[in-house]
Amino acid sequence: MNGSVLLATNIAEAVSSLYAAKQRTLLALVCITIGIGAVIAMITVGTIVKNESAARFKELGTDVFSIRKVRDTGRVRTTIRLADVRDMPAQVPTVAAAAPWIGEFGEVTHAGRKIGSGRIMGVTAAFAALQKLRLVEGRFISDLDFRRYYCVLGDTLAQAMRRAGAEPIVGQRIKANGLVYTVTGVMARAAPRPNMNLNRVLLVPITTAQRVFKDGRIRDITARMSPDVHYTTVERDVTAYFRGKSRNMRITVESAQQLIEHIQEQLQLITLLLGAVGGIALIIGGANVMNVMLASVSERRKEIGIRRALGARRRDIQGQFLIEAVTLSLLGSALGILVGVGGTYALCQYTGWTFAMFPEAMALGVGVASGVGIAFGFYPAWLAARLDPITAMRAL
Repeated sequence: MNGSVLLATNIAEAVSSLYAAKQRTLLALVCITIGIGAVIAMITVGTIVKNESAARFKELGTDVFSIRKVRDTGRVRTTIRLADVRDMPAQVPTVAAAAPWIGEFGEVTHAGRKIGSGRIMGVTAAFAALQKLRLVEGRFISDLDFRRYYCVLGDTLAQAMRRAGAEPIVGQRIKANGLVYTVTGVMARAAPRPNMNLNRVLLVPITTAQRVFKDGRIRDITARMSPDVHYTTVERDVTAYFRGKSRNMRITVESAQQLIEHIQEQLQLITLLLGAVGGIALIIGGANVMNVMLASVSERRKEIGIRRALGARRRDIQGQFLIEAVTLSLLGSALGILVGVGGTYALCQYTGWTFAMFPEAMALGVGVASGVGIAFGFYPAWLAARLDPITAMRAL
């Protein structure tokens, strides 16, 4: 009997034996299915989230970076001046554009009714281009709106105004933190930004914000680096620029590329941890595989004795039971792949993420299942191969 025929015979025998013990087989299949499904779903979801995070950053451009004043090193209190930010692109060749902003949280009302709450931000005209904002009505904040009480609304606040009966929105007056502003524009719905929801914002001229906010100091700047410039070069040049303005000022520079790399590292770790959680279910499934195989060895002692008496070698007996364990694990892995992929697809439909299948995750599932079958099936197979033929044939 050649190898392929022997393998096919052993697989057929394994399926028949597993079918004969339906309850035990079903229990082991459920555990393996949950384990493999969890591993595949966790790894796939982790990879999808990592890709989604990178894609959101890339929508803004990987050449965007942020500058933040973190502290003063001396007794003298320093501040970032608006003029210094406006002069930066001309004086720092690695910086193409810069837009400072300040913010505070507050309630927004229209005609005496609360329409929402969010961040009130003081910005310059350059902010729209850097954040890639699009208007559906009116105009954006202009640098000519010096200390004027004008504002641009995010989509969520604009929708709340429409529900309150305001139409058209441009030209309407709203109150934010006790001050009345005239709406000059409405933004289209914006994708989420790191630490910034631009759908729930009210944008006002930065010169107005510096005058009326409780803390009107500039601490944050969004900027874009020049083409073909590495972020480490930008960080060095920007740090030197502000140190030239004040030696006591300390700033941090963080690029989108840095954030992408950092987030991907964190998500990779989370993916591995989630995969480890699925591995716990696999261990439980493996224990059930061993239980099924031990019971099978006990029930088939007479069969083993007859096969040994007819000339079957120990390795033939061991191979048969190993194939049975691997067959059980592979059946569970096939169901687990369906569960894992199906669960991931359902989650992507719910969250709006882009669904993707990763062959590496499927291959890992099959590989892990085979490993579980061999690892937890080896001991029962070893016991079966070492049964004494005479003792085994006396079994009832």
